[in-house]
Amino acid sequence: MCNVEPKFVGVLGGVGPMATVYFEQMVLELTDASRDQDHLNMLVCNHATIPDRTAFILGESKLSPLFDMARDAQMLARAGCGFLVLPCNTAHFFHEHIQNAVSIPLLNIIEETVKACAGQNAKRIGILATAGTIKADTYGIMCRRFGLSCVYPDPATQKQVMSIIYGRIKAGKPVRAKEMAALYNRMREEGSDAIVLGCTELSVAHRDLELHAAHPDVVDSLETLARRTIEYAGKKLRTT
Repeated sequence: MCNVEPKFVGVLGGVGPMATVYFEQMVLELTDASRDQDHLNMLVCNHATIPDRTAFILGESKLSPLFDMARDAQMLARAGCGFLVLPCNTAHFFHEHIQNAVSIPLLNIIEETVKACAGQNAKRIGILATAGTIKADTYGIMCRRFGLSCVYPDPATQKQVMSIIYGRIKAGKPVRAKEMAALYNRMREEGSDAIVLGCTELSVAHRDLELHAAHPDVVDSLETLARRTIEYAGKKLRTT
């Protein structure tokens, strides 16, 4: 009897690079493992030079990231990956096109996050994300599919969100806990009973600042994807 090597998880990374690293770390920490061999096999394509997703969606750049992402997906599929994950919310504007480029599944971070909110009996979801995600309305479309309502920030708050994502996190500069808390409170004022970190850079700040315990109504899309990746790969989640 021969042992069958478990298939690899293909990670379409680099969008952004730090969020990709944090995703890998989350998968490691959340897997129920007592030895190296209990962990997932992952092939990570950390393609940081892919054109900016938000700039293309907003019409500020003519450089589409789709060609690079589809080509990377095909490369990972040829390498023997059993399924793919894309730890970037904004890039899911291209989810259907990337999925059509390969014959293996590409998990959908938007869908998994909205399902997680529904599982917590949330009805009105506040979305903190890039302007590209907001314009594409990927969360709004998915929320309506699950019978939930979606709330986006007002223009002034959205400007603050973009400043934190691009001016701080992507630039490697620190974010203060009170800045993140102010965003959460603003969405609560809009009647949100769950707040989604719909940009994986925000997940990085939320994790670094250890804000989870103080804000239990915040749903981290990156952590949600990590948990679903583990389950989809046939592994168990750590319970402690």
